[in-house]
Amino acid sequence: MLNAQDRAIVKATVPLLESGGEALTTHFYKLMLSEYPEVRPLFNQAHQASGDQPRALANGVLMYARHIDQLEQLGGLVGQIINKHVALQILPEHYPIVGSCLLRAIEEVLGKEIATPEVIAAWGAAYQQLADILIGAEADIYAQKAAAPGGWRGARDFKLVQRVEESSEIVSFYFAPVDGGAILSAEPGQYIGLQLFIDGVEQRRNYSLSALSDAGQYRISVKREAGGKVSNYLHEQLAVGDTLKLFPPSGEFTLSASSKPLVLISGGVGITPTLPMLEAALESGRLVHFIHCARNGAVHAFRDWVDGLAARHPQIKRFYCYAEDDGVSEPADAVGLLTAEQLNEWLPQDRDLDAYFLGPKGFMATIKGHLKGLGVPEKQSRYEFFGPASALE
Repeated sequence: MLNAQDRAIVKATVPLLESGGEALTTHFYKLMLSEYPEVRPLFNQAHQASGDQPRALANGVLMYARHIDQLEQLGGLVGQIINKHVALQILPEHYPIVGSCLLRAIEEVLGKEIATPEVIAAWGAAYQQLADILIGAEADIYAQKAAAPGGWRGARDFKLVQRVEESSEIVSFYFAPVDGGAILSAEPGQYIGLQLFIDGVEQRRNYSLSALSDAGQYRISVKREAGGKVSNYLHEQLAVGDTLKLFPPSGEFTLSASSKPLVLISGGVGITPTLPMLEAALESGRLVHFIHCARNGAVHAFRDWVDGLAARHPQIKRFYCYAEDDGVSEPADAVGLLTAEQLNEWLPQDRDLDAYFLGPKGFMATIKGHLKGLGVPEKQSRYEFFGPASALE
């Protein structure tokens, strides 16, 4: 436990973190990734290059410092971090590496006049407190997943048994366990961790599951990203029969049981976790409004599948919005960016509903604002980031 003096020192650094937190975390990652190559596979280098990862960490460090007296005020942030860690198999031995680099970054960025021995000691104690919380929670989840039916711990060999082109830029990959055993049942909205080696270099990535796992397989649907090392490898080189290692499903952004109308809103490849949510919702008989936005019809994945479900289940109302009309694909219900007026028409009249939305950050920020303005309770408006979490402002 932190003593009162340590807490006071950490809180006193909040103004410094507000103004220079991103510079500190950028230096932290530079130190750690250059001096500890064993942790590089745990970090997506594209997120490093874009600055998304340092910004997300800076925000997390700031939130921790602000609420050092009342950690419960961090809300779902700790749970998000724990699940991301579990999906990538972060282990106790990684924490001392992070801690030592963080303290060095604080000292080197702030300077010794500010980062006095007392400040470094206080932040060392604060980091250890957080590390102990995360390590304990992660250990519990690892054990639960290993003990559950079909569960396992660490990496497990899976074989690619099928691949399907869903659009001009999205391919689905179906994985079955090499050992032929059962697999851990995933909740709708969860993601899976992949461990693979590209040109001899280990890479780890999380991908949302795009189908229920009740068929004894896991399906992910991956968009080819320009310059994306892993997505391009999967699209161009991973063939049926190849094997790679998977980590157990994780994630808290899951479909909650409810009788309220369900609204699923997605943009681009953000459609993937909404698909198992849609499947699961059918079993409950609840009303579902499925709204998907895409650049055009050529990149719109799973349209035929969703249309087929809607044709067989009157409880599903589906709406599509394309940013542009390519003049070739089947037309959408609206063309242009999704406006509040259009969304108002497509939402259920009763705004006491559960909304889940995913997509690019700008898209989600817009949808969050639209839903609030249209009277959907904020606590019933849920979203998740595919990459590092940040504020939707």
